This record gives sequence, C-alpha cells and structure tokens, in this order.
Amino acid sequence: MAGTTVADGGLVELAFTAAAERLGEDPATMIDYVRATMGESKISVFRHLFGGDENRARQANLAFETAYGELVADGRIAPVPGAAEAIAELTEQGRTVVLTTGFARVTQDAILDALGWRDLVGLTLCPADAGGRGRPYPDMVLAALLRTGAVDDVRQLVVAGDTSYDMLSGVRSGAGIVAGVLTGAHDEAALREHGATHVLASVADLPGAMERAEADR
Repeated sequence: MAGTTVADGGLVELAFTAAAERLGEDPATMIDYVRATMGESKISVFRHLFGGDENRARQANLAFETAYGELVADGRIAPVPGAAEAIAELTEQGRTVVLTTGFARVTQDAILDALGWRDLVGLTLCPADAGGRGRPYPDMVLAALLRTGAVDDVRQLVVAGDTSYDMLSGVRSGAGIVAGVLTGAHDEAALREHGATHVLASVADLPGAMERAEADR
C-alpha cells in the first residue's frame, strides 16, 4: 500500500527513526537496511537488525507501529493520485482487487480509516493474515488467490508494487504480470532486476497496462 496506492511522504523512514530513538538506538546505523528491505514485513526487518533478539524486535516493531499510527493520525498520508480510481475501474471490469502490506493489521486499518477506504476493496491482507511471512515470500499473493478464488491459474494473477520485494513476491507466486510502479521506494533498475514484467509511472496506469497485455496474448 505505502508507495503504491498510498503516498506517505517517507513516513516509513520517519517512523523507523522515531522507533529506534525510543529504544535508545542510532537509526543512522540501520537506515540503509530499512531502505533496502522496503516492502518486507516490519517485524522481520527488526529481527534482522537486532540479531534475532525476539523481545527487542517486538519492542521495536511496537514502537514503529505506534509512531507510524501517530503520523497517520496527523493526516500525513494521502492516496496516490488516480489509485482509488484505478481500483474502481478494475472492479468495474469484474476483476478482484486485494490490498496487501508489510505493516501490522492495526497500522493497515489505520491507513484504511484515514483514507476512507474500508469499502474500496473486499479484502485486505497483512503478513499475519497469510501465516506470518510477508514479502519477499509469495504467501500474501497466494493467500489472496485462495481466499477469493478470483482466477483459475496463478498466471492470471497481477501483482503491483513499488519495491524489489514486491517484485520478488510476484515472481515467486507465478503471477503473469508483475508491475513495478515508480511512486515509492525503488527505481526502475531495482524493480526490473527483481523480476518486474512492466514498470509504470503509477498504479493509475495499471488498468491500461493489463488491457494491453491481454490484447497481446
């Protein structure tokens, strides 16, 4: 969601910095890893940063979710221009849209509430909803397929995201279209390196890209 359908203005880094400082850590020593792993489940990021110390990782994750929630409550997020319209267009075409995130459910719900998106799609997923593993694993993509039964073949799946981990999760799920968007964390080179079949300026361009891909089959 953040960076793909939601423009958060770098709130992930701000929330991470706040969380690290609250735990007495120096965020400057960790920020490069945070940037490289954008899209991954946040608790997994903290487990790595704290060397597998589960208690410390959970403390950090809670501090991060609290800080991010405070930023959301302050009105610091907005939809990516055209994102809601693209989702509505896909839905009108009879497609099923699922929103996934590396955030915890409480943060995902805060974002949905802040944007008034509770009724935008029928299903939203966070790592805990798919067994606990977030990106770059394919679990959330496959959970979306299993819960919705929207298509008969994984090659009919379309995955869109702004990070290299989004691309990896799409490739690993077998999705026929893995679309990178340039409104978030990673650039075109990183997206293509990790398996993007398409790179779009924005998720607003996704319906058109899907129609063109289908026409070319």
